[in-house]
Amino acid sequence: MKTLIGSIVLYLLTFQAEAQTVNQGTMVVMPGTVVSTLFDFDNKQSGDFVNDGAFYVYANFNNEGLVTFTPGPASEGYTRFQGNSVQKISGQSPSEFQDVLFYNQSTQPAFQLSNTISISGNAEFNQGVVDNDNHGGSISFEQDATHTNTWNGSHVDGKVIKNGSTDFIYPIGDKNLYRFARISAPTEVASTFTGKYFFENSAPLYPHTSKQKEIEHINNKEYWTITKDGGTADILLTLSWDELTTTPTDVIASPESDIHIVRWDEGLQKWVDEGGVADVASRTVTTTVAVSGYGVFTLGRVKNNDPTCVEIYNAVTPNNIDNKNDYFFIDCLENYPNNTVEVFNRWGVKVFGTKGYDTNGNVFRGYSHGRTTIDGSDKLPTGTYFYILTYEDTASSKTHKRAGYLYLQAE
Repeated sequence: MKTLIGSIVLYLLTFQAEAQTVNQGTMVVMPGTVVSTLFDFDNKQSGDFVNDGAFYVYANFNNEGLVTFTPGPASEGYTRFQGNSVQKISGQSPSEFQDVLFYNQSTQPAFQLSNTISISGNAEFNQGVVDNDNHGGSISFEQDATHTNTWNGSHVDGKVIKNGSTDFIYPIGDKNLYRFARISAPTEVASTFTGKYFFENSAPLYPHTSKQKEIEHINNKEYWTITKDGGTADILLTLSWDELTTTPTDVIASPESDIHIVRWDEGLQKWVDEGGVADVASRTVTTTVAVSGYGVFTLGRVKNNDPTCVEIYNAVTPNNIDNKNDYFFIDCLENYPNNTVEVFNRWGVKVFGTKGYDTNGNVFRGYSHGRTTIDGSDKLPTGTYFYILTYEDTASSKTHKRAGYLYLQAE
């Protein structure tokens, strides 16, 4: 962090004898320079404010003109909202920030956002909730933007927009509780997805009695909205849970394989199963393939009506030395030859797919049948993958679908 040595502290006295900083012309904070405003900052319609250094805002911030930074790999623009009382971030013109800090220990929510702001670097949510839900503001994260230190005491209460083709964790919450959702990386830079969290029962708006028959239970404490607002690419979705504060324990009870993501389908007017694999260590559920639609999501329990003998071993270590786990082994699958197996990487790209798995050497050994890997070969790197197994039980005339994690330890 830059020191305050040689910093510039600006303030003007208005005719009402209220201290504030007003910019009506061109103001540039040069790299390596620290500028602080002890009172309200007001960038007028004629004002151009370019922050390539560090700008400390200790009171309210209003923008009617241009607020931006000089883009580039060496950009240093750092705006610190750091007050001791509620700070209003307002204005009719969008404000562009490189890096930004939210730090305010006053009554929460400490930041009232009615302006449209965008972040291209990192947002540090250190202390204080940014409330745009009740003030009509907007906050967006651009292509490579990130956030850090996000927690119950500092996040966004309202909608967050993500632009670009990178995966993203939404820094969203409600009622002073941080409850993130995550999207995988879309394939298009022009993609735009918006996320919001609600700590309230979705049933009054989206009846839990209207659901696919295999859905046993729907989370009645919380839900998320994820909308696709730009581009054509789709995403994998991850939702988080916290049984200590928000998520009902009956939703996340064992077996964890029954925990899925469910979505309200506006066309069908019912809740539908989007699937998902639970990761108990991280308290998350992730869909194994791209979601089939957008809108309202939450967690649910889905019946596992699979009485067959099929057993899945999800470790693959194809070293051809110890004859153990040299391929993705699915026990008893030979009794169900009408089957398909698909394997996806963590970005949702299918790397393997076949019918009639485990017949005539037709197995997954850690090599891609789909898109080539980073080094240009078909050998996949060590990591976590998703599998989807679909097979027909001719005795009962039922089709079963299993999904989960696959751990590949490459040679």
